[in-house]
Amino acid sequence: MLIPQRFWTGIGDGTITVAFRRWKRPTVKAGGHLRSPAGYLAIDAVRVVSDRSLTTALAHRAGYADLAELRRELGPPAEDRDLYRVEFHRAGQDPRDALRADTGLDAAALAELRHRLDRLDAAAPEPWTRATLRAIDMQPGVVSTVLAEQRGLDRPSFKLNVRKLKALGLTESLEVGYRLSPRGSALLAALRP
Repeated sequence: MLIPQRFWTGIGDGTITVAFRRWKRPTVKAGGHLRSPAGYLAIDAVRVVSDRSLTTALAHRAGYADLAELRRELGPPAEDRDLYRVEFHRAGQDPRDALRADTGLDAAALAELRHRLDRLDAAAPEPWTRATLRAIDMQPGVVSTVLAEQRGLDRPSFKLNVRKLKALGLTESLEVGYRLSPRGSALLAALRP
């Protein structure tokens, strides 16, 4: 579930606690979590609702000035999409924040990271993890299209790979491009001969 930047502050301060989306099927589920620029969100409920159930109070809880603004953004009902109401609350910091900052790679942590990288490489047509880390290290802030081309990948495949590295706490997204996290830098230093 993408969250437009204009809602980040309200989600961060707790004034926005609901979102509405027209989906073929939901992209989040109750009990799950969502990492977003607005914070780490706990998804409390996801349910199909009718357009008639929308109110001014709900529009305000979703960050809109009024019901008309919410209805404009949602657009008209569509036969192939349901209207979903997503209830959520901010659940603190993204656990990856602490992981990215953790540079204390003892022998066990280093072995575990190497093992995880090896598994990612083994599942791919060719090894990519270390080369991707080196490319990001040498070119922080470079747009993903350029990095993907350098690696001989299409952009979606490259971004998927970077998300796998991010889940390990090794990379961070920037406004444009990526950089290694402190943990990623420590790992790369340990991997160098």
